[in-house]
Amino acid sequence: VKGKEQRRQERETERSWQQHLERKKRGRIAFLTAPECPPLGLESLKVKDDQLRASSFKRRGLGPHRGRLNIQSGTEDGDIYDGAWCAQYRDKKQWLEVDARQPTRFTGVILQGRNSIWSWDVVYSYKVQFSNDTLVWKPCMNGTEEAVFEGNKDAETPVLALFNTSTVARYIRINPQSWYENGTQGSICLRAEVLGCALPDPNNIYAWQTEPEGSKDKLDFRHHNYKEMRKLMKSVNDACPDITRIYSIGKSYTGLKLYVMEISDNPGKHELGEPEFRYVAGMHGNEVLGRELLLNLMQYMCEEYKRGDQRVVRLVKDTRIHLLPSMNPDGYELAFKKGSELSGWALGRYSYEGIDMNSNFADLNSGMWTAIELETDQSKLINHYFPIPEYYTSEEAFVASETRAVISWMQNIPFVLSANLHGGELVVTYPYDMTRDWAPREHTPTADESFFRWLATAYASTNRVMSNPDRRPCHNKDFLRYNNIINGADWHNVPGSMNDFSYLHTNCFEVTVELSCDKFPHASELPIEWENNRESLLIYMEQVHRGIKGVVRDKDTGAGIMDAIIKIEDLDHHIRSASDGDYWRLLNPGEYRVTATAEGYLSSSRTCQVMYDYYPTICDFHLTKMPLQRLKDILAKGGKIPKDLQLRLRQLRMRKGGE
Repeated sequence: VKGKEQRRQERETERSWQQHLERKKRGRIAFLTAPECPPLGLESLKVKDDQLRASSFKRRGLGPHRGRLNIQSGTEDGDIYDGAWCAQYRDKKQWLEVDARQPTRFTGVILQGRNSIWSWDVVYSYKVQFSNDTLVWKPCMNGTEEAVFEGNKDAETPVLALFNTSTVARYIRINPQSWYENGTQGSICLRAEVLGCALPDPNNIYAWQTEPEGSKDKLDFRHHNYKEMRKLMKSVNDACPDITRIYSIGKSYTGLKLYVMEISDNPGKHELGEPEFRYVAGMHGNEVLGRELLLNLMQYMCEEYKRGDQRVVRLVKDTRIHLLPSMNPDGYELAFKKGSELSGWALGRYSYEGIDMNSNFADLNSGMWTAIELETDQSKLINHYFPIPEYYTSEEAFVASETRAVISWMQNIPFVLSANLHGGELVVTYPYDMTRDWAPREHTPTADESFFRWLATAYASTNRVMSNPDRRPCHNKDFLRYNNIINGADWHNVPGSMNDFSYLHTNCFEVTVELSCDKFPHASELPIEWENNRESLLIYMEQVHRGIKGVVRDKDTGAGIMDAIIKIEDLDHHIRSASDGDYWRLLNPGEYRVTATAEGYLSSSRTCQVMYDYYPTICDFHLTKMPLQRLKDILAKGGKIPKDLQLRLRQLRMRKGGE
């Protein structure tokens, strides 16, 4: 009876599906040009390792669990993290099997060759079979013949094959028929994604347990191209005009504007003592999750502010927030046109000119380390606000217009904290990103190592996927061993990163967040990705209020002093006050000896205690002008020299004469 009921359900579902296809035909929709169903999740790791089986495999590192679209290999042959599933034997009996774990309407397969710097392996053609029990297998047909699908011509370009007739089953097998062969070279190796729509299981009495995960937040969960992104940003601005402002920091190479959404209770203006925060996404145009998360964040903060959510209200009132969802819109448009599964690992990564903006900022590290090696008098060394080299600012310099726009943005706004959102891994990295001796990888800490580790941990420990102790590594490195945070240079050497530039040229502390194993998640994954990252995005912003802040003023006039230097004893990295004299110094809880200095003023020191509270410790300074500077200012205005200054100048002359 159970078997009859199951077959009846399958026939009913099949009939409904054929009716659906007929409706689409009548509507003149080319339904075979795009996937009908989303990916099962081989690339995103939604499909677990134990759902993948194979007829054979060469070794553990080339097992079926590695047969995932876009998976990246290690740098050594024989690595346990290799770049494909590879069969042990070279014949037409080999297969890779996926267990969907429930009745699924399979509509297509996407195939890729092996990712390796040592080997070149691709499958040229393949067949597909289906089963409900792994005992009886039904071939995918093309009319009266068994269908043979075209595979890959190169190792990286994903190739989509849609079935003429979809099939309901639990299991699917990919069965290679031809592959690259050159004597003893060339193996059956592939990476894959399977497209399928999960169907209700008539035998499952607990159907509610298998309902798809999503989000309760009513946000626009889809991928937005340039026009759609601009439209969404405008809709948020229209919904919350009192706390939002849209502005552009420049244009991409093709002329697309780099739009920023500002969220603040006083948009368009820097308020004294209020820290400036930024999120940047889409530096690599094909790493798209950050873009969508920032668009979600705009909508969420607007709606929650109107609803009176006290956490969001506090963030808006106490912080000036800037969200740049797409630093590389040209690259994004390229990836978007191909789509989430077909854009591959690299299409859209670079700027239109072919520049990787991840290493396109000025290398300030090398100059700093050279100065440290050559300078015998340590007091002459600078440790902040390193100038940009002349060669970098010339028009001939190979610097992307997008990079120049972001640098100008950094220089115009006194940012305190930032995060740069990427994709393709699950980890938070912190400066330095460049190794001191140009080694491929080496732990290279800043003076603020402990605080950067705090920042990285704040995001990673509250991210649902990163904090899952049972999660599988994405590609070829197990970041769980590092608690999902790592010094950037200890992962791989990146000269000219935005993180290092931000730390050495401005006051701003910045980390990189690798948001997901899948650079371009399918739209169906976006609601759960928002849930994975929502708390992390909020809690990381709140870290801008950790440490000390204050205003450095002229003791006589009360005016704020710009470019006053704030030094922390035993911390070899200073910061400077903004145009109104206000400053922010991110610090972990503890007691600190703080000194403020400014040109023409006597320095001043005080002890400031940083607590665990949300709000920073107020640490103001009132600086007294040096006597000679004060004299110059009075004479320049034609004023009369006061008696206290006359006395002070006389004392200085007598002291100098005595020496």
